[in-house]
Amino acid sequence: MEIIHGTDPFALFQNWYDEAVKTEINDPDAIALASVDVDGMPSVRMVLLRRWSPEGFLFFTNYESRKSGELLNTGKAAFCIHWKSQRRQVRVVGTTTKARAEQSDEYFSSRGRGSQIGAWASAQSRPLNNRATLESEVTRFEQKFPDVVSRPPHWGGFCLKPKEIEFWHDG
Repeated sequence: MEIIHGTDPFALFQNWYDEAVKTEINDPDAIALASVDVDGMPSVRMVLLRRWSPEGFLFFTNYESRKSGELLNTGKAAFCIHWKSQRRQVRVVGTTTKARAEQSDEYFSSRGRGSQIGAWASAQSRPLNNRATLESEVTRFEQKFPDVVSRPPHWGGFCLKPKEIEFWHDG
């Protein structure tokens, strides 16, 4: 799909993503997500982009993490996704809101059991005394949820509603 004025950015994003899935070795949905604190100091980290539509771009995380605190306090974020094999990138800037509970529930239920348990066991963005502490928490939650793992109240999604989308293709 050629980039011309009036191109639906979500259709173009989907097209580029579909092409990247065929050539990227790992995580074609990995984005560098930037947030800012209340003083305007930026922070960036890799997260996985899980859904997108004209409503916005969805990713999921622990609501008690540093990134969540920044997103909840400022309501602003940006991300860049780079597909090296395609020599393309997309940059998105916009506002963030918590995803709807049903969106978070749906995605959480699609995750593997280990990832579900990890959402309960990990105190994301907080110092960990040692690996044994985390392993103990994993064991505790595996016992608490022998069958179905419910979504923790401190875990869910964010929707980044774009104010700006920039597509870049080498050459």
